Amino acid sequence: MLTLLLVRYLNNYDVPNERSSHTRITPRGGGMAIIVAFLLGIFMMYLSGAKVPLDTSLPGFLAAVFLIAMLSLYDDFRRVSFKIKLLGFTLAMMVAMLSGSVIEPMYGWWVYPLTLLWMMGLTNACNFMDGMDGLVAGTAVIVALFFAFIAFGQGSHFIDLASLALAAASLGFLMYNWSPARIFMGDVGSTFLGFTFAAMAVYAARYDDAHISLLVMPLLLFHFIFDTGFTFLRRLRKGEHVFTAHRSHLYQLLNRLGYTHQQVALLYSAMAVGQGLAAVWMVNGPGRAYIYLPFLVFYLCYAAWVLHKAKAVV
Repeated sequence: MLTLLLVRYLNNYDVPNERSSHTRITPRGGGMAIIVAFLLGIFMMYLSGAKVPLDTSLPGFLAAVFLIAMLSLYDDFRRVSFKIKLLGFTLAMMVAMLSGSVIEPMYGWWVYPLTLLWMMGLTNACNFMDGMDGLVAGTAVIVALFFAFIAFGQGSHFIDLASLALAAASLGFLMYNWSPARIFMGDVGSTFLGFTFAAMAVYAARYDDAHISLLVMPLLLFHFIFDTGFTFLRRLRKGEHVFTAHRSHLYQLLNRLGYTHQQVALLYSAMAVGQGLAAVWMVNGPGRAYIYLPFLVFYLCYAAWVLHKAKAVV
């Protein structure tokens, strides 16, 4: 319902240009529906008597979400420079960190810049991957469902329900974002999802009853992290300006090779399912970090195949 209202009343449109992968004018900024639906889910949890943390960590997270959402929404309408966004995101994430959303501080001062790098990296990774119908929203549904399943199995009393709320919010949006998309989530949606997944991973490891390993979330979103990191390093090696808009992500090259939005989104959703199954196995068995290796090998082969097909120079 929220997405339908945004489709009807949102006076902000994405006009196709030479970097676009879509061909028709489409309203954007629909990610606000995901944010509102998720926050309503948390509020309903509180009203139902579920264990909702009301110490400084949750208010700090919500304050950071508000700051990131407002800056991203403004960027969707007016556009701001990358430096301004970076500064704004840093300040928002510092609010969350000072409120307790930080990797266990007993390991030393370096966990603060590490937490900032984790939050900033995943926030931007989801933002950069939001260039095709259903890609980010579809992955968000799968990742949230697997994280909820893992949290429930580990004895969570909050993260499992919060993840289900995020999955439901993303699924409701995906219904209108699947190709051909009737609305785009915009930066406000993609940055919210990236930051929320990053913050939930930290909270789940440190505060939640489940104490889920920090290795779980990077594995669940490993295909996004790889695509973003690989593209960044490739462009850096070629001497390109890495912070300017482009169409050289692996998923974008795949689309330019002739694969449709649906096919690419389904491929990345399948990757997310594979990573989710591996994450379930990881938390219930030995292995731990070794589970990343087969995925790394697969994605390197995938990248080599896409670049070869696209006749790109590494």
